[in-house]
Order: sequence, then C-alpha cells, then structure tokens
Amino acid sequence: MLQSEGIEKASELLWESWQNGLAIDDLPPECSPGTRAEGYAIQALLEAQSRKPLFGWKIAATSKAGQDHIAVSGPMAGRLLAESVFDDGAVLDLAGNRMRVAEPEFAFRLGRDLPPRDVPWSVEDVLDAVATLHPSIEIPDSRFADFVIAGEAKLIADNACGHQFVMGAATGTDWRALDLAAHPVHAGIAGRYERDGIGANVLDDPRIALAWLVNEVNALGITAKAGEVVTTGTCMAPLEILSGDRVQADFGVLGTVGVDLSAE
Repeated sequence: MLQSEGIEKASELLWESWQNGLAIDDLPPECSPGTRAEGYAIQALLEAQSRKPLFGWKIAATSKAGQDHIAVSGPMAGRLLAESVFDDGAVLDLAGNRMRVAEPEFAFRLGRDLPPRDVPWSVEDVLDAVATLHPSIEIPDSRFADFVIAGEAKLIADNACGHQFVMGAATGTDWRALDLAAHPVHAGIAGRYERDGIGANVLDDPRIALAWLVNEVNALGITAKAGEVVTTGTCMAPLEILSGDRVQADFGVLGTVGVDLSAE
C-alpha cells in the first residue's frame, strides 16, 4: 500500500512531466500505484496543483477497443483542469504531445450538485441535474513514454490521459428529445480525411457514460458539482492529428466545434 509520501511524490513527478511536456518511462517502485484507488489518490493531488477551481471531469476508455488498446478493465475518470480548457476555435500547440489524437465528445454541464449517497444515481436522476449540452473535442496525452503498457492504476494516476479540452457553445436544440445513442457525429481533418461516429460508441450511450462518471467520483467521496462539465469519451475512432491541422467536429443540430493545431 502506498504511503502519503509516495502518493505525493508520484503526483509531483507526473505534474512536472505534464507542465514541461516530458515523458517518463515509469514511476519509481516506492510511488507506483497498484490499485485504482491509489491511482485516484495520486490524481487528486494533480487538482491541488491547479490555480483555479476544477472545471470538470473526463472519461477515458469508454469503448471496448479503447480498453483493449491500453489494457484496462473498464472506463477511467480524470479531471479537467481549468488551465487546460479552451473555447471553440482555439489554436493549440502539439509540441510534446505523444498520443497525437483528437476525440469528438458529448459534454454536459451540471446545473446542480450530485453528492455521494447510498443508492447510485440513475441515468434519469443525473440527466435531471444537467443544465446544458456542448459539442467538444478532447486532445488527450500521457506522461508515460509507453502509455499502452502503463496499466490501469498508473493511467488513472496520470489523470486518465487528460491533457487539453476544447468546448463548443451550449446547444440551443432540445437535446433531451433526441436519442443521443443514435445521434451521428461527423468529424475530420481539413484537407486530409473525414470520419463518422455515433453516440452509442460511448458506453452504449453518452447519457449512460455521464451517470457512470457521477457514480465513479461519488464512490471516491466526491460531489459532482453544479457548474462542472463532464465530457463523456470519444464517439468515434480517435482522429490522428499533426501540427498544422484543423480539426472540425459536426454534431448536426447540436452544433459544431473546432480547433487549430499550430505548426511546430
């Protein structure tokens, strides 16, 4: 079992790597998490390094293919730090990013708190607490040089590969009347290729993914708070990106969101 000193050391190493765009081969044995709980304890200290209130939460590995790719047993929660969140049309630098993918995602902003309770929150309960729905793009990354073999506990400690997040405007469409599982999303890299996705690629439904996230953080004793955003995982195979690319995701009646990746 990791002691507090090991948790602090692991978090410091991961934070320094993140801020400097560097990769580490592994964490030292004395601060390497062996369980999901230890991974989340390390991740929590990354939030403490932020200068601003927590912006929200993300989910990694919401598809079987994604889970198999990084050898994890299921989804993982990560934190969206405010310093790493950008508006639609942002220009971001890919320098130091090893994953080099963009992921179109459904994002929900909560309108009221969802605290831990004895009975897990149902999908319907969580949806009742949602204020707005936003099209978004996540640009993940890992602080591990070979994130594919890092393992579940270390990837959770590594903020579930959280890095940069671009959020579009709240949709004006009555999204509650739509079947988000069947909702199509079209995205592409301008001048290079296009790709299609669907809401069902996210734990069968982005609404199910949203409820999963709330209950996951509740199990850690954390309240999902009003104003926080939950982005629910990529709804298509991640888009391979290069410096100089323009990424655009079209969520149909729900809106669009884009990001430019500056040349290195």
